[in-house]
Amino acid sequence: MTLAILAFFGVLSILLFALRGFLDQLPDVFASAGRARDAWHALKQARSEEAQREALQSAPPSDHQDEQPPAAA
Repeated sequence: MTLAILAFFGVLSILLFALRGFLDQLPDVFASAGRARDAWHALKQARSEEAQREALQSAPPSDHQDEQPPAAA
């Protein structure tokens, strides 16, 4: 009986030690996930800004840009 009690508490202490190690790593995991999310949003924003710049550069100039204002008589 004593051996069973010792075995049970030994296994329990190992499980608690493993759980503590896992819980100690969670803040780092959440911080890494936040940094990855921020990097993803920055990448998407940079791509959309680049696409907008390319669209503006490839757009044909409007006819009104090259015209001079009419001269006053």
